[in-house]
Amino acid sequence: MNHKIKIVTSLIVLAAGMAYAESQTGAGYSSAELQSMIRSAHSTQQYQALATYFRSRQEALEKQAVAEKAELDRRSQITAAAYQKYPRPVDSSRNRYEYFTYEANQMGQQAAHYESLSSSPQQLAAK
Repeated sequence: MNHKIKIVTSLIVLAAGMAYAESQTGAGYSSAELQSMIRSAHSTQQYQALATYFRSRQEALEKQAVAEKAELDRRSQITAAAYQKYPRPVDSSRNRYEYFTYEANQMGQQAAHYESLSSSPQQLAAK
């Protein structure tokens, strides 16, 4: 029973931390606003705005990944018996680090996509 309470508590803390981090990043777009921007984007300026948004998200996630990597390194040094039960704190840090790294890569791909779309009309106009 104690184990279940610890797991639920750690999931709640993790979710709250991720929600806080989510609210601190980006240009303040809600999910619906972002989807609307993506659907209606047709000009170079709109594509550049989307690319800028995704780059800022990428940078924020990379900062979080660096912080989590430091925590992962710190937790991996702890060898106490209490820390060997699953899920170990080092496992949680590793999962968060991998999540932030993956999401940063996804945001980078999105930004590159919109950057290429924003430069395409300029290349066509130059020809």
